[in-house]
Amino acid sequence: MWLASLTERQRDALLGLAHDVVVSDGLLDPNEEDMLVEFRREMARTPDGGADYLELDGIGEIFDNRRARVVAVLNLVHLSYADGAFEIEEECLLREVARAFDIGDEDFRLMDNWVRRLVALEEEARGLMRP
Repeated sequence: MWLASLTERQRDALLGLAHDVVVSDGLLDPNEEDMLVEFRREMARTPDGGADYLELDGIGEIFDNRRARVVAVLNLVHLSYADGAFEIEEECLLREVARAFDIGDEDFRLMDNWVRRLVALEEEARGLMRP
C-alpha cells in the first residue's frame, strides 16, 4: 500500500525491514512470501531479488518524513499478519521500528488496529470471490 510513493533508498530499506519481519519468528510462511512478491511488484523491484537483514540504526534518516514512516509501518504490520498471527517477535521488532521512527505507542496501536480491520476486509472479499 502506497509503496510506490517511497524513494528508491526507502524501497530498498523497506525490503530489508520486511525480511527482518518475516524471519523474526523463525518461520517463513507462503503467505508472507506472496506478500513480499506483492511488495516487490508495487515497488517495481525484480521478483527474485534478495533482501538482507537491515540494522535499525539510522533508519529514521532513510525514512525522513512522517508519510514514509507511516507507509513503512502499515505495510510491515500488514506483512506480520500475512501468516494469520501477529507473533510476539514480530510485534517487538515492529515496536522497535516505530520507536526509531518516533511513532508513539498510541499511533502504533491505531496503525495495528487499522491493519487488522484491513485484513478482515480482505478475507471478506476473498470469501465473496469463492465459487
